[in-house]
Amino acid sequence: MSANTTQFKHVSYLWDEAKAAELAGDEVALLIYRSNLLGADLRLTNYGGGNTSCKVIDKDPLTGKDVEVMWIKGSGGDIGTLKKSGLAALYVDRLRSLTNVYRGIEFEDEMVALFNHSIFDLDSKAPSIDTPLHGFLPFKHIDHLHPDAAIAIAAAKDGEQITKELFGGTIGWVGWQRPGFDLGLQLKECLDNNPGIRGIMLGSHGLFTWGDTAYESYINTLEVIEKCAEYLEQSYIKNGSVFGGAKLESLPETDRKKQAVALAPILRGFCSSATKMIGHFTDDARVLEYINSNDLERLAPMGTSCPDHFLRTKISPLVLELGAGDDLSDVDAIKAKLTPAFEAYRAMYTDYYNTCKHPNSPAIRDANPVVILYPGVGMFTFAKDKQTARVAAEFYINAINVMKGAEAISEYTSLPHQEAFDIEYWLLEEAKLQRMPKPKALSGRVALVTGSAGGIGKAIAKKFAEEGAVVVLNDMNAERLQGAYDEFVKQFGKDAVTTAVLDVTSETDIQAAVATATLAFGGVDLIVNNAGLSISKTIAGHTEKDWDLLYDVLVKGQFFVTQAAVDVMKKQAMGGDIINIVSKNALVSGPNNAGYGSAKAAQLHLSRLNAAELGADRIRVNVVNPDAVISDSNIWAGGWAEGRAKAYGVTVEELPAYYAKRTLLNEVILPVDIANACFAITGGLLSKSTGNVINVDGGVAAGFVR
Repeated sequence: MSANTTQFKHVSYLWDEAKAAELAGDEVALLIYRSNLLGADLRLTNYGGGNTSCKVIDKDPLTGKDVEVMWIKGSGGDIGTLKKSGLAALYVDRLRSLTNVYRGIEFEDEMVALFNHSIFDLDSKAPSIDTPLHGFLPFKHIDHLHPDAAIAIAAAKDGEQITKELFGGTIGWVGWQRPGFDLGLQLKECLDNNPGIRGIMLGSHGLFTWGDTAYESYINTLEVIEKCAEYLEQSYIKNGSVFGGAKLESLPETDRKKQAVALAPILRGFCSSATKMIGHFTDDARVLEYINSNDLERLAPMGTSCPDHFLRTKISPLVLELGAGDDLSDVDAIKAKLTPAFEAYRAMYTDYYNTCKHPNSPAIRDANPVVILYPGVGMFTFAKDKQTARVAAEFYINAINVMKGAEAISEYTSLPHQEAFDIEYWLLEEAKLQRMPKPKALSGRVALVTGSAGGIGKAIAKKFAEEGAVVVLNDMNAERLQGAYDEFVKQFGKDAVTTAVLDVTSETDIQAAVATATLAFGGVDLIVNNAGLSISKTIAGHTEKDWDLLYDVLVKGQFFVTQAAVDVMKKQAMGGDIINIVSKNALVSGPNNAGYGSAKAAQLHLSRLNAAELGADRIRVNVVNPDAVISDSNIWAGGWAEGRAKAYGVTVEELPAYYAKRTLLNEVILPVDIANACFAITGGLLSKSTGNVINVDGGVAAGFVR
């Protein structure tokens, strides 16, 4: 069976007959295949949104008799990356028999625990709240998605009538209701009253479609969404403009990014008044069309419609009353202007909570906005981590698409505040939040470690990422940097890391790297000045070029990276950490070391000076003094190892053992040892310490601070 792929203009037809043929006879495998295809097209459903199912005949492990089993996406997860381990498997007859104990809509939450009595595969995922929505429908394969094109119709004032006319009565309609057992019964009733329909539209929510096979369900889903999208497109063409037309023009892209870099740390500071947040910025064309429009002022306060949207974006965004081209250099003036706006938003959200709460509602959550709109510039989102912030932006773009479509065909309607609250503060959602792992020590923090594509720097960046931080990898060597980036993405995911080519002797590179951190994550919290080099020569052998290079990289580089980072930290007003990787050579005198040793001494005292100045801003400056870290370190390149070996009368190969034997602990020092020291400083236990020096050298008595 093959579809005419040319019929699809607004969705992607991805079905591969050869691949599907390999899975023939395994309906669960075909379910996973179909789900992954649907999830690969964000026009069909948003990240983590919707669910899919299939019903098969299997052997009851207790009786050996044939029974009908439903496999459905379990609680959490994303259909685009769904695997069998993410599915729940339930006896269909047992699930449907729960109607015998159902006590009515006010008690439907108690039904979720009873789903467990219907589980067929005890190793499968926990069933989700949407399980009965699939279970009460008789079809073998079912797709429940949240396509923007369908929700635009579902969220329109007269969406039910539009659905009836557009599909000639072949798509049913069930008005808005929170997902649960009762909604499943309503879907069955809709089908019973409209036999032969090919799907059901859920008011303000999404779409149900189905088929007798995985392929038939897939094609039916694409065809229905394609028809919705084509209807919207024709409406746009007919109307000639959207959102009431443009009220203002966007700044050029370079200027938008410049404004975003200037403002993001200030916004991050406001949004982190309760919990440290990570930011995300986008100036996507769809965002700009909306935020620059005449209708922004009317539509933004209405909030979103689909539950998946406002669960991640809050009830409504904060719209900034700043001119796109305003001078943002006077930070105090900008903060004074924004303070009333944030106070008003928090008051609005608190009033929303107090007005809508129930006696058993969870406590109010962070009252700060998640979505912040800056007309002419773009959209900022802030959340506990980068992925959540990025996904919040994606969901608000979904909401923009829905508003645009609904306004084009009719009039956009959002959920009443009480309905929205009952989703946001649903006890089942709260239980899900409580089951999430506790934040790691560095969660919500942004780290920039200079020279982090290898050696000590990479070990520090990796340790920070393991402990929850997002990191800005950087290096002078672009190829080495790409290799480190690929490694980090594989281990921590794309949201945990970004990169910048950085030569710490270049003011342009420094500013660009800090701007990269700010655009990617909203600011910066942890700076580790690690970039370095070493030159081992006699006094007579030192050249002016050697001297300048050492001081430019080690001293000036440390200072100007610190200077650029401190500017951002002060805008955030959240404090911060600066760690300078110095050396025991800052304190210990040795031969053939005049340039390197004196530059390290300058680094050490500069750290003390900065600690003294920045304490009032809660920015802590501390030092780690390593010695003889040989593994994967650039410091041993360029003749340094040969120079040190000659100075000590040993071979290069004997250096590690030589360095270890001269320490009190007789230990070889590794990059991870330095990384652990940096985490010890930043992890929370030493939050009231600044101006300190931690030696990680195996114990060199001459290097003791005294």
